[in-house]
Parts: sequence; C-alpha cells; structure tokens
Amino acid sequence: MGFFNRFTKSKKDTLDKGLEKTKETFFSKITRAVAGKSKVDDNVLDELEEILVTSDVGVDTTLRIIERIEARVSRDKYVSTDELTAILRDEIAQLLTENHSSDISDFSIPESDAPHVIMVVGVNGVGKTTTIGKLAYQFKQKGLSVYLGAADTFRAAAVEQLDIWGQRVGVPVVKQKMGADPASVAFDAVSSGKAHGADVVIIDTAGRLHNKVNLMNELTKIKNVMGKIVPGAPHEVLLVLDGSTGQNAFEQAKHFTAATEVSALAITKLDGTAKGGVVIGISDQFKIPVKYIGLGEGIEDLQVFQRREFVDSLFGN
Repeated sequence: MGFFNRFTKSKKDTLDKGLEKTKETFFSKITRAVAGKSKVDDNVLDELEEILVTSDVGVDTTLRIIERIEARVSRDKYVSTDELTAILRDEIAQLLTENHSSDISDFSIPESDAPHVIMVVGVNGVGKTTTIGKLAYQFKQKGLSVYLGAADTFRAAAVEQLDIWGQRVGVPVVKQKMGADPASVAFDAVSSGKAHGADVVIIDTAGRLHNKVNLMNELTKIKNVMGKIVPGAPHEVLLVLDGSTGQNAFEQAKHFTAATEVSALAITKLDGTAKGGVVIGISDQFKIPVKYIGLGEGIEDLQVFQRREFVDSLFGN
C-alpha cells in the first residue's frame, strides 16, 4: 500500500499527460499495422520493428524486443494481434527491469554519505541547470539541506540561472567569477557543504562537447578535487539528456559515458514530444539506470522514474 501512496494521483496525471503524444503516435501506428489481421506474422513483426525504430527506441533495442516477441510467437504457435500490445508491454517492462531503471521510489539519498555529492553533466540546452534546481527543491521538500555549486564558469548565463534557482528554492549557491577554474568552484562548494553539515551538494558543470579529451580531463579534475574533501565523492554522476531530441540524445550519451563514469540518467522534456521511446532505448543500450524524468516546466514536474508506472502510462493503463 505504501508504494502506491508514494505514487500519487497527481503524479500519475502528470506522467500520463507528459507521455500523451508518445502514446498517441505509438498506438496509432500499431493500430494501422495490425488492422484487418488476425495473427502476428512476419509482416506484422516487420511493421512493428519499423514503428519502434521510428519511435526513437533505437535499432539495437528494437531488434532485442522483436527477437523476444518472435520467441514468444514461436513458442505459443499462435499469437493474435490483440495479444501483441500485452506482449510488447511485458517485454519493454522486462528490459527496464534488467537495466535497474529505477530502483528508487522517491527523492532519497544514502544515509552513509555526508554530504551526498552529485555531479551533473550534459550539453548546454538540455535542461541541466533546471533539473538541478528541481532536484534541490525535491530534496529540500524532504527536509534535506542542499548546497549548489556553479562550476559551469564558461557561461555567465549558466551561473546566473543557477543563482536564480538557488533563490527560488532557498538554497545556497557557491560561485566564483566568470572564467574561474571549475574544479576550484567544485572544491569550494563541497567544502562549504561539508562545513555547514549539508546533506546534499549538487555540482553543475560545463556542457561543451567540442573536444572529448578536454571534456574528460576537466570532469576528471573536478571529480578528483571533490574526492579529497569527501571520500568517494562524487557519489553520483548524473547525465541529463533532452528526450525531445531523439537520436541526438543517444549521441550525447555516447560522448559523456566515454568522458566520465555516468551512474544515472535524467531525461527531460518528455512532455510535448512523441519521442518518449528514447527512454527505453537509452536505458537498454547504455545499461545505466534512468533515475529522473522531466515532464513539464513546473518546479514539481521532475519525477523519480518508476518503470512500472512509465510502462502503464505509455500503454494507457
């Protein structure tokens, strides 16, 4: 009962609304593919494969799903088109389970970390700073004290935006002058957070992808200085991706997983796009758990990703 209490009706409504365009597009295509057919045959599977790929699930993940459905059809000998949706739903849920998306049910942190340090990475424009602000809000709502570190010192707008979020949420923002060493800002933020007994420190980083080697060196330097203050820090490297960009999000994930040890994903801007299938593909291909999803502009529109609710909403149940 407690699990369902945590996933409130308002959260479910937000999730349903955020995935509405993905669901409508996805199911209209499936409906056309099976129209007038009584069983799942090779032609239906070929059309389903095309639907999944064009829904930004990704080629590799699509082939995995199709292979699983083919195995079920072969085993059961006869599968009606009416059963196809249920089977597809089961296989997608199983893929997300295998990739541990998500093993948490609320905005919580491990009790052992003091403070719990999160380094947030991602290209400019994906909603990285906004995600940090919303995360800070959710943590504060749970009674946790939060510090933010403005380590994207290459863009004045990034520091200013984080500052605005800090004021809005009511949490301190540690910053330095424009062009300062990002690692120095991260050092100051974690030091301040530790000195003031903060529960969580969230570090914003630059979103440049012009040179993978420079990006790797910069992120490694930031990680190393934080680890000197709090052993094991950062405890989480959160990659923020824009779900509305579809396949571009895959490319961004490739760059950042090569540059640093990403441990969790936040996929934003799923509201208003028909590309929600990207959540399934990215989780499967990179074997990194999707931890948060962004479903709107409101301060409460960042949700912990719960695979069962996501699949239920995607399939209209």
